[in-house]
Amino acid sequence: MAGSEQLAPSAIAATCAARYVRPMQTMDPPCDTPDGARSSPAAARNALAILEVLKAVLPPRGEVLEIASGTGQHAAAFAAALPGLIWHPTDVSDEALDSIAAWRCTGPPNLAAPARLDVTDPAAWPVSPVDAVVAINLVHISPWRTTMALLQGAACSLPRGGLMLLYGPFREADRPLAESNAAFDASLKARDPDWGLRSVEAVAAEAAGQGLALTLRKSMPANNLSLLFRRI
Repeated sequence: MAGSEQLAPSAIAATCAARYVRPMQTMDPPCDTPDGARSSPAAARNALAILEVLKAVLPPRGEVLEIASGTGQHAAAFAAALPGLIWHPTDVSDEALDSIAAWRCTGPPNLAAPARLDVTDPAAWPVSPVDAVVAINLVHISPWRTTMALLQGAACSLPRGGLMLLYGPFREADRPLAESNAAFDASLKARDPDWGLRSVEAVAAEAAGQGLALTLRKSMPANNLSLLFRRI
């Protein structure tokens, strides 16, 4: 795992000021057909558990930016269950963006049109400011530099007190790694040596360098975690 490259608060402000920020886009009316929607069994299994966490920590009204929304199942489900929040799904993949758009066709009016976002490109972050940033199952299926870029982008997009929620499997220094997570980690690294389960401590240290404090660690089903960070 690459080392943490922390920024001082003044450097964070300079980085955010230098980053191109586009105003919040207006939602288009939903389309008429869900043709082209994709589904994920994992997303169906974990949606309710994640939703319970979101209900407990998100404000009743505001804007949520979801990073790497994938099929769009989560975005549609969470927007429907949290009608006071405008949910902004994003992804870098054309296939994912098409699927998100298809889910949106039958989704609630507070589900925004999907936007293309490569988290490693500081100029690509399309929504600012937002009340929360959510990233589900991204950190382990991407290089460490993606996590660093995610934390930097979230810090620039959140006001003081704004939150970021990360969900997925992690390593922890004081807890043995579950056999299923160890096998999953090995399979990820076999696919790409830059992938794999990250340590909570390393993510928290990098987040702290970006002005994001880890305030909650919650155990989730299937040996996953929800990690909540607040912008300080």
